[in-house]
Amino acid sequence: MAASSVIAAFTEAQAECLTGVSQRQLRYWAAHGFFEPSLAVKDLRAMRLYSFRDLACLKVLSSLRNQSKISLQELRRVKDRLSHLGDDLWGKTTLYVLGKRVVFKNPETGEMEEVATGQGVLQTIPLRVITGQLETALRAMQERKGEAVGKIERKRGVAQNQAVIAGTRIPVRSIKAFADAEYSVDDILKQYPSLTRDDVKAALAYKDVA
Repeated sequence: MAASSVIAAFTEAQAECLTGVSQRQLRYWAAHGFFEPSLAVKDLRAMRLYSFRDLACLKVLSSLRNQSKISLQELRRVKDRLSHLGDDLWGKTTLYVLGKRVVFKNPETGEMEEVATGQGVLQTIPLRVITGQLETALRAMQERKGEAVGKIERKRGVAQNQAVIAGTRIPVRSIKAFADAEYSVDDILKQYPSLTRDDVKAALAYKDVA
């Protein structure tokens, strides 16, 4: 099973680190249908995997919900009103804040529209800057100590004490599940851009994953 159409996939822990949306929020949003990860992998139903596009959307939502303190009810109204823009409306739409309300620039008309009243704009959230911040954070995440590359570790309190790739929170079980789903090493690396070929090989060779 090829994964050539997928640029990258990120775990909940990675999504939290890169976007500022807590794992608790991610799970709540997914469970209540507000924001669900776009990647579904056979035999990995219990794992939520987020694409880079998802992260860009979550970064915007983090700014709106956690920094500007926009209520979840208001964000739901925005989502309902802009549902015609698709699942990545948070990422492809220029968003603004007016008090506790969300304003957007409609990509179809080019007009500024406040979701409820059509009032003016106070503050902007520049997506291009957010995307750049994500790329910078991703590069930092990829800079792991050399001695950790290609090794497996198990630490108390990390990934429920499962064996993980050293220097990360990525479970060995997850790598093996991708391999069982007929993903090649290269395909798995596309799913986990912070890993190296040696990391994946070490996970696949690891015997004790109990």
